[in-house]
Amino acid sequence: MLESEQPCPCESGASYADCCQPYHLGKTKAATAEKLMRSRYAAYVMKAVDYLVETTLPAVRRTDLRQQYQETADSIQWVRLEVIRATQGSETDKTGKVEFKATYLQDGQRAVHHELSRFRRYQSAWCYLDGQVT
Repeated sequence: MLESEQPCPCESGASYADCCQPYHLGKTKAATAEKLMRSRYAAYVMKAVDYLVETTLPAVRRTDLRQQYQETADSIQWVRLEVIRATQGSETDKTGKVEFKATYLQDGQRAVHHELSRFRRYQSAWCYLDGQVT
């Protein structure tokens, strides 16, 4: 388990306690699409499956979503996040996109997940809509 004082896995430069932990604990909501994306990456690192489900847009949640997130959490070790760019997704926008690269280890092999994620506001909170893997 990550200590609150340690650097946040989302690589924002802040401590976990001052960055993604309040989101994961439900104390506050991410103010921007990029902050949500970073907090979801940190949730993958922390294996916070409930947070991943909760921050997925309800309209696109499949019945096997929790199982899919759990299988990913159990089989992949995330090691690095690089945010390439964010388009829209500010505190006043309704939609946003974030392009990122996440480096991971799976079965001893290093790989990179490169995605352009789309986010949408739902009941005033940012939610993950979908992503295009490149």
